Amino acid sequence: MSTAMNFGTKSFRPRAPDKGSFPLDHFGECKAFKEVFMKCLRESSYDNSKCRLQSKDYLECRMNNQLMAKEPLEKLGFKDLMEPPPSQENADAKH
Repeated sequence: MSTAMNFGTKSFRPRAPDKGSFPLDHFGECKAFKEVFMKCLRESSYDNSKCRLQSKDYLECRMNNQLMAKEPLEKLGFKDLMEPPPSQENADAKH
């Protein structure tokens, strides 16, 4: 006779990973970007505010290789690093 008792059916419910959790880069698709970012951090005494461009490039690589969910860069805190849209004056000058 089995001593295990089943007190109801427990079903496994998968859930999305927590924000910031993403797969490892097993194939090294973004290794070069990571190395540039880590070098910048070491050279700036780990002041990540000085390495934002490298961080942005690394995250873009991860998103482009499906290693993390695509997010607008503005939402990831890089709004100030985005290229501004051409102004209306520049567009009018071309015509």
